[in-house]
Amino acid sequence: QVQLVESGGGLVQPGGSLRLSCVASGRIFRINAMGWYRQAPGKQRELVARDTSGGSTNYADSVKGRFTISRDNAKNTVFLQMNSLKPEDTAVYYCNLESSSALGSSRYEYWGQGTQVTVSS
Repeated sequence: QVQLVESGGGLVQPGGSLRLSCVASGRIFRINAMGWYRQAPGKQRELVARDTSGGSTNYADSVKGRFTISRDNAKNTVFLQMNSLKPEDTAVYYCNLESSSALGSSRYEYWGQGTQVTVSS
């Protein structure tokens, strides 16, 4: 089994910063991508940032220039540095991992349990 454990959420004032971390463990053969999604109350889950093992990174337009995704491949860890936070960034943030089998014939997707980020004065 694969587990994703997130940390780093919390309450922050507008303009502040937070850094989310997510550690993946378990039977992982090949990581194709790791990323972050978020879901605000009454809204659908949306992509925040995604980093592929092939070297491409994409961000939601709403976070470009403020958020940065990075990875420590040796530790199967992904980070999300969030700066200049706004009240509209308030959501539950979920870590996501896309992997495949050793030969690449099967693909898998895993989710963390979510961490709450609240931006409020």
